Amino acid sequence: MTLVTVGETMLRLSPATGRLSRVDRLDVHVGGAESNVAVAAAALGLDAAWLSALPETPLGERIAHAIRGEGVTPHVNWTADGRVGTYYFEPGNRPRGGTVHYDRTGTPIREVTPAELPTEPVTDAACLFTSGITPALSDQLADTTEQLLERAHEAGVQTALDTNYRSKLWSPAEAREGLTALFPAVDTLFVSVSDARTVFGCEGDAGAIARDLTARHGFETVVVTRGADGALALDEAVHEQSAFETDTVDPVGSGDALVGGYLASRLQGDTVPEALEQAVATAALARTVPGDMAVLSPAEVARVRAGDDELDR
Repeated sequence: MTLVTVGETMLRLSPATGRLSRVDRLDVHVGGAESNVAVAAAALGLDAAWLSALPETPLGERIAHAIRGEGVTPHVNWTADGRVGTYYFEPGNRPRGGTVHYDRTGTPIREVTPAELPTEPVTDAACLFTSGITPALSDQLADTTEQLLERAHEAGVQTALDTNYRSKLWSPAEAREGLTALFPAVDTLFVSVSDARTVFGCEGDAGAIARDLTARHGFETVVVTRGADGALALDEAVHEQSAFETDTVDPVGSGDALVGGYLASRLQGDTVPEALEQAVATAALARTVPGDMAVLSPAEVARVRAGDDELDR
């Protein structure tokens, strides 16, 4: 397996129209940062797997089936107890904006140990990826995350982490402590400008942030996402990629698509600038389709990168 991700995936419930307080029908999507990354990478031709824990219920199978259906291999610790995490997303344009309400307590992944997850996919992978959401869910899961990253690192597997700060899960101080404990085993860091400033106290523009975090923690590569301004990467040099114009249908999961696009490109032998361009194009396309997971093709990404947005006839 080329890319292995580990983390929680939930059911997302969204109003088909109107607001949650008035809704009588909900659309169901499957989404989680780590599985979203795996799905985006698989759509771009990478062999990808996802490690997690789910209750052995129809809703748990709904999640595994959706991920399997997108070409990702699920490695799931099925449990007799617990529940599937859910979240409610109410879309909204300016000035109101979208809102998220989580209902994810009591999910099996919070108590999962390294012994309850298969070792072979981690140590045999080319890259192991997780996000800051995973260690934020519980002390046990933070310990499991650290052990998996260390195990991969010691086996010579590339490791990648997206900070993905969620204020509803932990405070900036808690996030800083929890994430920096993982950093010695992380090769590539993905971080947004806002996360860098809020959690790590970074100052300056994206380039300054990348240099600061590299100096502090010795990452091989830092990718700083800049929202509507695209992204920047720092390895031996600074690489910048502006955003591609997009008409947003659903913004959820576009950051995960960016990570999946980048990792797919790098693991297929592309340079950092090439990977950054693919990452930003993948994120742009992900915003055009409802749902958390990036449903797209390599040909579509290539068209965006080429600046070809004409109707495909």
